[in-house]
Amino acid sequence: MPMKRTNVYADPEDLSIIKEAAKRRGMSEAEIIRQGIHLAAMANRVWDEPLFSRTFRGEGRTPDKHDVRDAVADAVSRETGTGTAA
Repeated sequence: MPMKRTNVYADPEDLSIIKEAAKRRGMSEAEIIRQGIHLAAMANRVWDEPLFSRTFRGEGRTPDKHDVRDAVADAVSRETGTGTAA
């Protein structure tokens, strides 16, 4: 994907942290800044459709971790046709 150049003002302390992180991780400061821009963009994105556009049958209570595990296992079983989830 082609990149577009832009200029931003940043707090010197933030830039110092980015510089240290880039050195420690063996990557460019620009890559860390690009990752931060992407995270900010995704956090502020307005989606065309709601996250949950379908309705689900339920018991009218908040599911616990076992309910979620079982629901996921059932869905995986249906999708893969294996009868058991990994």
